[in-house]
Amino acid sequence: MAFDIEMIKKVYENMAERVDKARELVGRPLTLSEKILYSHLWEGVPSQAFTRGKDYVDFAPDRVACQDATAQMALLQFMHAGKSKVAVPTTVHCDHLIQAKIDAKTDLKRAKEQSNEVFDFLSSISNKYGIGFWKPGAGIIHQVVLENYAFPGGMMIGTDSHTVNAGGLGMLAIGVGGADAVDVMSGMAWELKFPKLIGVKLTGKLSGWTAPKDVILKVAGILTVKGGTGAVIEYFGEGAKAMSCTGKGTICNMGAEVGATTSTFGYDESMDRYLRATNRADVADAAKSVAKYLTADDEVYANPEQYFDQVIEINLSELEPHLNGPFTPDLATPISKMREEAVKNDWPLQVQVGLIGSCTNSSYEDISRSASLAKQVADKKLKTKAKFTITPGSEVVRYTIERDGFIDTFDKIGATVFANACGPCIGMWDREGAEKEERNTIVHSFNRNFSKRADGNPNTLAFVGSPELVTALAIAGDLGFNPLTDKLINEDGEEVMLDEPTGNELPPKGFDAEDPGYQAPAVDGSKVQVVVSPESERLQLLAPFTPWDGENIIGAKLLIKAFGKCTTDHISMAGPWLRFRGHLDNISNNMLIGAVNAFNMKTNSVKNELTGEYDAVPAVQRDYKAAGVPSVVVGDHNYGEGSSREHAAMEPRHLGVRAVLVKSFARIHETNLKKQGMLALTFANEADYDKIQEGDTFNFVDLKEFAPNKQLTLEVIHKDGSKDVIMANHSYNEGQIGWFVAGSALNLIAAANA
Repeated sequence: MAFDIEMIKKVYENMAERVDKARELVGRPLTLSEKILYSHLWEGVPSQAFTRGKDYVDFAPDRVACQDATAQMALLQFMHAGKSKVAVPTTVHCDHLIQAKIDAKTDLKRAKEQSNEVFDFLSSISNKYGIGFWKPGAGIIHQVVLENYAFPGGMMIGTDSHTVNAGGLGMLAIGVGGADAVDVMSGMAWELKFPKLIGVKLTGKLSGWTAPKDVILKVAGILTVKGGTGAVIEYFGEGAKAMSCTGKGTICNMGAEVGATTSTFGYDESMDRYLRATNRADVADAAKSVAKYLTADDEVYANPEQYFDQVIEINLSELEPHLNGPFTPDLATPISKMREEAVKNDWPLQVQVGLIGSCTNSSYEDISRSASLAKQVADKKLKTKAKFTITPGSEVVRYTIERDGFIDTFDKIGATVFANACGPCIGMWDREGAEKEERNTIVHSFNRNFSKRADGNPNTLAFVGSPELVTALAIAGDLGFNPLTDKLINEDGEEVMLDEPTGNELPPKGFDAEDPGYQAPAVDGSKVQVVVSPESERLQLLAPFTPWDGENIIGAKLLIKAFGKCTTDHISMAGPWLRFRGHLDNISNNMLIGAVNAFNMKTNSVKNELTGEYDAVPAVQRDYKAAGVPSVVVGDHNYGEGSSREHAAMEPRHLGVRAVLVKSFARIHETNLKKQGMLALTFANEADYDKIQEGDTFNFVDLKEFAPNKQLTLEVIHKDGSKDVIMANHSYNEGQIGWFVAGSALNLIAAANA
């Protein structure tokens, strides 16, 4: 039986009435995304139609999922909510704190020793509040969710941007910050601006070397890293139906890289097969009873231009394998053009490492297709030219691929199997030689390839591809190798070609595992004690942020004017900093250390206006905080792109930054700033970004009149005494202004439950 089957049945019981009413209110056929949204309104049965991209709407998600790095802060906040148990099914997954270095067994043992305090905290707090706990080694949150919790037509939120992976099973699964998760865990409504809709019609069928990964790599090239902002991407067409459920998950997973709120597919036979293969026949049977509500109305897919805000069409029969990168996941290059592009851009052609797995591509199907290529190394008397690693997505996948002989196949080509965890995908990779910062090329099947992300080396050029293509490039050791046309020279001096990859959508003998790694919570957690030592370097109980004093902010110093791409990795790095994710003051020492200062084009070097000296960003900000001086951060487009980590908002809030003023925000980060009681503002005139000078002081002259749909006026006083008056836009509604006034959204929750 599936987890939370009664909850799932209840969702389906309500769906017909709610969707039918929504269709009546909207006055037209509905997309799948609209059906899920309208059937999850906080009010229950819809009473009005909403305007896409404009109306803020309260929703009631079915469940919450947290990974260990973000769960610490989310649950530390939940402790302040005054609740004895979570209001909706919630899980915690230990996947981020396991560093890849030697092999799965060694690395997992080391992680349990180094992060024992954190794992014990998460285990006990989960036990206390009725939260399902997945132990270290159980797997990556998104693969585990797909295997156990995702269900067609459901809505969930997760404290990780790749929560969207569950769209592969027909959900609307949305990445959020921990404060949003606390709302839902506390039994409150969750607010989201009603999204716009992008339809992607898939015609034809994947074959040969082309994989589901290539669909989203192509889409990323079309939409760019911000083209999906504020939108749900809904995939449909014959090509979608012909694709595996886990392949759909891969596509939805990387929708986070185009800024999409989430992505999804209509319910079909591949989802039914996957549910039954993962021991959820009860969910599959329940879904069949409401199948017509788990996909769009027929008219929508017949005439998509009438129902979506934007439509993209991709013929899978003509789609070519792609590699995206380096340094950004939307720089899309067909493999046939890669050698030409590499030479033109002076990208190193020698591939040093190929890495497959991660939450994006760690299914049985992915690994079986890669194993079919690994087997050819011996069969065709080849040698693998690059190092090669595999990161299984879950213990269920790992156990099953070991049982079916795939790990033996990988062993024979000298591959390393890492722990069932995020590992190199999030920078938890102790890569030998990375500290030398040599310029080099790696290829991987992960989802992000920002500078320094995988190994901390700013000179590592990372390219994203399908597991099949990554395996082929690792065998060849050549970034420009095109397996569709190019030959390799084997040990006998013969020219050979790699055969097309083959594999099984699902394991013929079924999935299995001796211990999947799940810990059920106590029935009554009231007697469970959650202890946090005051001397701990890893965990720190939170103190409420100070409410707004009701006055205009005057004399705020410019902390940094960030130049170009400034992701959450730049604002709050992962990798070695992950160990401080439960200690707000300690992790604040990484605040904005990766951002490029527009005035000297250096990272972690800004001018301290109190001393006149240049220093690290956190050190300067701590000086401002100690002196009671407020400050402002200025940024470029899509500020806060990437991970959902709310630390990127909590750190500046903790250290005294009052406002972030940028050309545009990534969705999750803007919400995180609002939730923590900060001002998240955008330039009314983007050209005003260029007016900001080193040493500027900001006066928020009409903050007392802060109101929805009303611009704020900022005086920018330059060092020479001259002044610019600029206007700033914001997207706050009345409730969100209430968060600012109270000091944070959590302060309001705590007050309501006092």
